[in-house]
Order: sequence, then C-alpha cells, then structure tokens
Amino acid sequence: MRLHDETRGMRLNRGARWRRRRSRAAPPRWCVVLSALILCVLFLPAGAAGATAMGDSVSPPTDLLADRAGSAQRPAASDHGAQWMWPVADPAVSAPYAAPPTRYAAGHRGIDLTATAGAPLIAPDGATVRFAGMVVDRPVLTLDHGGGVLSSFEPASSDLPVGSRVARGAVIGVVASGGHCGTACVHVGVRVNGEYVSPMLYFGRVPPAILLPLGGG
Repeated sequence: MRLHDETRGMRLNRGARWRRRRSRAAPPRWCVVLSALILCVLFLPAGAAGATAMGDSVSPPTDLLADRAGSAQRPAASDHGAQWMWPVADPAVSAPYAAPPTRYAAGHRGIDLTATAGAPLIAPDGATVRFAGMVVDRPVLTLDHGGGVLSSFEPASSDLPVGSRVARGAVIGVVASGGHCGTACVHVGVRVNGEYVSPMLYFGRVPPAILLPLGGG
C-alpha cells in the first residue's frame, strides 16, 4: 500500500512539473494576437494600404476631370487675355474657314481678308518669327505664339529674321502677291498643336463696316 502511494505521488509530482514548464514556455495569448496583427500590416500590399489610409481622397473630383477635358479642347489664351488684333486695317472676310472632311482632303484651312499688295501686316499678338520665306509660288510668314499655337500669313513679305520677337500690334511685313489670293487678299491660318483651326476662334467678330454718306456730306 505504501509503495502504491509513493508511486502515485511521483506521478503527481511529474505532472505538476510538466505543467509548470509548459506554462513558462507558452507565450501569453495577447502576444499571439499582437504578432498576427504586425504580420498583417507588414505583408499588406502598398497600394491597398495607401488606399485604405487615404480613403476617397485618392480619386480626383469628377468636375475637376471634366474641366481638364474641356480646357484641352479650348484654344490657348492670348498673352493679354483678349482676342487677337486683326492683321490688316478695316478687315473684311472674303472667304471663310472651311474644315476639310479628312486630314488631307480639300478645304479652306484659314480665312481670306480683303487687302491690297503693299498694305502693312500687324502682329495679332506677341510672338516669335517661326518662318519667313517662299512656299511654292508665294511668300509666307509664320509666327509662334507659344503653347503650340502658330499663325501664318500669305502672301506676306517680311524682312524679320527667324527667331526675332514681335510685340502685339507691331508691323511684321506687308501684303505681297501670289497664291490663290493674288493681289486681292491675305490668307490667315491658325494651327494648334499641328492641327488647323478656325482663326475666328482667336479674332472673334469682324468689326462692323462704317458707311460714309455720298459726297462726304
């Protein structure tokens, strides 16, 4: 009987010692939870973490996107925030702009203004001389207004060197002869990023003609 009690006591002592070692080896439950949270944060994708932190602020407002799309289609503004000056005195459009149906189809890629050979040409806005020379059968003058906007005049004779800066309203040359205008008009074209657009987007309305009474009286 005594031997049985001793054997039982030894078993109880070994069980108690095993439970104490297990309690010392096992980490607390809060340590396990904290470790799991740290691992989730470390392995969370960078994009998902940024989106979660920033919320809806990562997406630009719809009205801002619409405004950007609209501004890309609008012509560049003048340096003075106003319409361009007409390049000739008493402007009158003798042939309007007619957009071609395709890029290389026939059309009228500009407007014709009534003018006579020798009449002075005025810079519609501040610009840099891009080209001045002959193109096929007529002299052409091209101005660079910045922002991808170019204006061209033909037939136009000018002594200005390429690269020279011209101010708004400055005389840039004279109406010459040649091309489809002959000596009766000057052709004005406008390109934006290489594409022809109606010059009327920049010049606006033609000033009304002033009728003088017959006989000057």
